[in-house]
Amino acid sequence: MFAYLKNKICSTYTVANYRRMMKYVKPYWFRAIVAVLITIPVGAMDAVIAWALKPYMDVVLVEKSMQATTYIPFLIILFAVLQSGFNYTATYLNTWVGRKIANDVKIDLFDKLMHMDAAFFDKTNSGDVLMRFNNDVDLACNGLLSNLKLFTTRLFSSISLVFVLFYNSWQLAIIAVVVLFGALYPLTTVRRRIKGIMDKTIFSGGAVMKHFNETYSGNRIIASYNLYDYQNKRFYDTLRTVFHLGIKMIQRTGMMSPLMHFIVSLGIASVIWYGSYLIVHHTITAGSFVSFIAALIMLYNPIKSIGNNYNNVQMALMAMERVFGLLDSKPSIESKKNAFKMNGLKKNIVYQNVNFAYEKDHPVLKNVNLKIKKGETVAFVGNSGGGKSTIASILPRFYDLEPKNGGKILIDGVDIKDIELNSLRDNISVVFQDNFLFDGSIKENILLGNENATDEQVQRAVKMACLDEFVSTLDKGLDTQIGERGVLLSGGQKQRIAIARAFLKNAPIVILDEATSALDNKSEAVVQQAIDNLMQDRTVLVIAHRLSTVRNADQIVVVNYGEIVESGTHEELLKKENGIYAALYKAQLK
Repeated sequence: MFAYLKNKICSTYTVANYRRMMKYVKPYWFRAIVAVLITIPVGAMDAVIAWALKPYMDVVLVEKSMQATTYIPFLIILFAVLQSGFNYTATYLNTWVGRKIANDVKIDLFDKLMHMDAAFFDKTNSGDVLMRFNNDVDLACNGLLSNLKLFTTRLFSSISLVFVLFYNSWQLAIIAVVVLFGALYPLTTVRRRIKGIMDKTIFSGGAVMKHFNETYSGNRIIASYNLYDYQNKRFYDTLRTVFHLGIKMIQRTGMMSPLMHFIVSLGIASVIWYGSYLIVHHTITAGSFVSFIAALIMLYNPIKSIGNNYNNVQMALMAMERVFGLLDSKPSIESKKNAFKMNGLKKNIVYQNVNFAYEKDHPVLKNVNLKIKKGETVAFVGNSGGGKSTIASILPRFYDLEPKNGGKILIDGVDIKDIELNSLRDNISVVFQDNFLFDGSIKENILLGNENATDEQVQRAVKMACLDEFVSTLDKGLDTQIGERGVLLSGGQKQRIAIARAFLKNAPIVILDEATSALDNKSEAVVQQAIDNLMQDRTVLVIAHRLSTVRNADQIVVVNYGEIVESGTHEELLKKENGIYAALYKAQLK
């Protein structure tokens, strides 16, 4: 019976995915094979009790002889002990192999996640990432292997029990097998019934995860604005959606087990009716009939609940398809073959007729032309949402320009798309407005700029980032733990750690994306000094909100609604009549 079920699984799960799975099974193939082989005796021993009933019934109950009692009970106990031991070993090995495979798949997926482009993270929430990159792997690997053990055990149990059926009565066995296939037929529709709901369930499960992540990260906003009712309502709405999807799943698959139970009952009733006829006509003995019924019940009982197990298998298979879909996906931004390896900035950076849009038909940059010489500091100012940060973000290829009408960005005359991606980013340091810090110590976060830096280099970076005075007040100094996302630090302290990290990286190009805009005046003054130190002897792109911080820039570029409308030094722009920069500067002075 389970051979039939296996064929149905194989028909819905592609050979290619089996081959892909073997790549992860191969390092653990010995334990995996042993785990499968052990299930053969586990399943086959189910037939021992049913087989033993025939001589017991015929000899003890009919012939009133004690001969059979001397070995049958001990035989049953012995086989039960062996079966229990094999079952435990198979469960242990399956769990060990399943978790090892899941870990290997997660490592590959995590690497894939890290190389996803910024657009992927713009469109995918944290809950979806957790569900697709973590939960799907557990469901696929552990679910498939645990169910593989179940199905392999049932397969050999069924083979041995069917043998007992035919051994006792081939006439009754034919009826039993026909009914068996009739009971299994509803399983052929499972995948079609649950496919659409499963996809929606994964999405809703991701939404639930997202609510927990948002509540964790935004706990202070929730408290300060008393958003408890608001958050509860959103969470309740999501849970209600998940509930309805779960009910739909039951509506579409819940009748399978009761239907299979009914068909199995018909089979048992038919066997009892026809078996009684055969006994009366002395075609089979009472012992054969009792042994047959015992084997039949042991064969049929798992069928009553196999619908739920088969649902789980289908879910695991679909999860594996989603996992391989992610593994097969390619980042839209990657290095070309034989890409040029960048080694510092020699001459200039040139934006040549650059056009860019995050969404089609909604342009953010329009025909931007700009030349930045080596060692220059260029500041970008203008209206909020005008495209200043976008101009900086496309330089390290966080986003890519369209191949046809997007224009080009050249570094020393080489298109950045022709530069090896890691090499390009190694030559650019970025200090954001809200810099991400990892859970760990101050030193560990600074060393991310250069993991091989010496203690002297770290100390110099700390001093240049104006962080030394703060570190000296800490009992553990640079080894002080800062908490997840640097929650134990102030905004200015976070910025200075990020600047120290950029110092260690020592890249020739520096991007400062509104690095002081979120700070108070006192913190800004300290951080600005650290930034001034970082800018020395480097080519710098500064996105600024406060114009007083960029007045010494070699070139100030005014960006409004995606276009460069003015450029020049601070003095040159102030002299322009009705100039946008002059108006902005005067407004900020007031």
